[in-house]
Amino acid sequence: MSSIILAFSVVLAITYALNSQAKGRGVEAKSHPVNSNQPIKDPQSGLVTAEGYKLVLAHCSACHSPSLITQNAMSRERWLETIRWMQETQKLWSLGDAEPIILDYLSTWYGPKNSTRRPPLAPHLMPKN
Repeated sequence: MSSIILAFSVVLAITYALNSQAKGRGVEAKSHPVNSNQPIKDPQSGLVTAEGYKLVLAHCSACHSPSLITQNAMSRERWLETIRWMQETQKLWSLGDAEPIILDYLSTWYGPKNSTRRPPLAPHLMPKN
């Protein structure tokens, strides 16, 4: 019974995400109002709210925490290898037309990092002299 409920929840989440994308209501990439170098993140999932975000949330968080995404930094090829591994060993379904959008999102926002240093603090967080 619980597997039926899980499957139904996944279908609902994916349907909602696909409908939102099709109607052009997908969340566009936005910048943090204080520091334009920092994208806006969804406070609940911790994911960057950019094109493809809802599809990633629907497909990926159905099985695992979004923090598993945010703690990784992989190339598009490595993300694809990981998806294929999940499909072969973890029963991940086919992503269909959503796959290129998901890969674009993951490689853009959770791709290899150029630096291991944190970004500079926003000016309002700096001490006053």
